[in-house]
Amino acid sequence: MTVVTGSPFARDPRVAGGWQVVESAAGLAPDEVVVDAFPAGLKGELTRFPPGTRVTHLARLLRWDAYRPLLPADPPRFDRTFVLEPLAPAHDAYLREVSDEVSPLTLTDPPSEPIDVDGWLIVHSGPEAEILELIAYAQDMASAERVAPPMTLVSPQRPHDLPAGIAHLDIYPAHRPGANVDRIITAAGFNTVRQFAPWRERHRMLPFPRSLDDQFARAARARRGA
Repeated sequence: MTVVTGSPFARDPRVAGGWQVVESAAGLAPDEVVVDAFPAGLKGELTRFPPGTRVTHLARLLRWDAYRPLLPADPPRFDRTFVLEPLAPAHDAYLREVSDEVSPLTLTDPPSEPIDVDGWLIVHSGPEAEILELIAYAQDMASAERVAPPMTLVSPQRPHDLPAGIAHLDIYPAHRPGANVDRIITAAGFNTVRQFAPWRERHRMLPFPRSLDDQFARAARARRGA
């Protein structure tokens, strides 16, 4: 199994899980290609694959009006598309045009140990400015509620300006709170919202602007219980 990605997180063996990780697909001749999230790649760089290559797409919520202009003239076609969360109508309609089969898929995470801390849990992988904004959001909530819970940040790196009194842990995966976690504070990325759904009553989300991912729509949907 080979993963093609430019993400720095793929260098972490806890993330890659022993798979081969490369930054370019040049020279590869796969029997099957799985295209994650962006149906023609992040920048519209993917075109139709050679005949005989089975192509699967994993579809997630996008800002379709922003992504649609990036599609190339000859975009990939899919043997099957798995829809991981509800999509915008125009996005859904496009995938049905370029897919032989479209069906929902519910992801199941492998077992993991709970994060055994007390109080409030802040989880974010970065960038650092967003981590500090999440911390400020948590501190503002605590001040408004007139409480002073212990707070723990789970992040790959400790921010340089981490406020005093906030603990830091580098744990992966970080999607199962322990019994003594009273509140969870995160952004509104796809995996974060999905993985913390069982603890929705304790989960507070601060969506961040993204060029293509629609964290605001996802957070609003989660708050409605949709």
